[in-house]
Amino acid sequence: MNLDIQTTVRTIFVFLLIACAAMVFTAVRAFREAGRLRFFLKKRELLGRAWRFVLFALMILGGAIILNTFAEPMVYRVFPPSPTVTQTPTITLTPTITVTPTVTITPTLTPTSEFTSTPIMPAVISQDFSSETTPNPNARFSTPVFSRKIDDDYQPIEIADTFENPVDKIYGTFSYESMITNSQWTALWFRDGELVSYESIPWNGSSGGFGYTESNLRPDQWLPGVYEVQIFVGETWKSSGLFTVTGTLPTLTITQTATITATPTTTLTPTRTQIPSATLTRTGTQLPNATPTPTFARTIMPSDTSTLLPSGTLTLTLTPIPSLTATVTQTPLPTLVPTATRRSTIYR
Repeated sequence: MNLDIQTTVRTIFVFLLIACAAMVFTAVRAFREAGRLRFFLKKRELLGRAWRFVLFALMILGGAIILNTFAEPMVYRVFPPSPTVTQTPTITLTPTITVTPTVTITPTLTPTSEFTSTPIMPAVISQDFSSETTPNPNARFSTPVFSRKIDDDYQPIEIADTFENPVDKIYGTFSYESMITNSQWTALWFRDGELVSYESIPWNGSSGGFGYTESNLRPDQWLPGVYEVQIFVGETWKSSGLFTVTGTLPTLTITQTATITATPTTTLTPTRTQIPSATLTRTGTQLPNATPTPTFARTIMPSDTSTLLPSGTLTLTLTPIPSLTATVTQTPLPTLVPTATRRSTIYR
């Protein structure tokens, strides 16, 4: 279990208060018991013991108050909060800054006030604060250090101040103290003075310990340049850290997976409509009834003449719809009705 310094001091303070209460309770019992005794020597001995308990209770109470008031600042003076015990040796092992006189001659590097002035919270970010808790003005943050990975205790793995592309994610870890829960805190990520990423949320950690911030940039957005991370509590700046990104951005291979299928809007698929079958309507005119005669005569009946089929005119009308229906228009011709022709009658 990881306990910060403030939690440890508060726990000891509570235990001391419990011990003081126990001493007072024991002293009260001793006073009551002494009041019931009739022997002078035993009564005086018991009263002396009760007063000693009262003295011990006052000493414990005073020690608890002193511990709660001065212990935490004294511990922070001896053990200043820092996420790393030793700093990265790359800063101290670069002797070129002191050897080359050009660095000391060029005064343009020192008077740049934009890097030394106190950072200011942008108004476009502060107007979106969601916390209503007043932050502690005495809250402190250490200078963030940067790495590609962190462990479960928010400690950086392989600290560096220069990262070469491709870069997936960079963490900025730090230590903090005297934070208040739900107070607004913000981490701004700049590249060459331009804001590229930030996070601003109510504080959800403890009052002291270790924490981290991370960027939400994609791998193709880590452009080469000098990056700065600024940490604010409310609108008050607390600390800043710098790192550099070098190298070219990774080439993104765009795979086109668009499958375009040519689907004609109107597919003319004429469906042949079944031609109506012409019905042979036989219209025959009934022969006139022959008048019976005494002589037998064989009448030659005319042969059946069928009615000619009507000649139909087929008109195909194509309309731009999925199924084309052929409209059959029949123009009926006049029906030919055979007339009975009387043939010659042969008598025998």
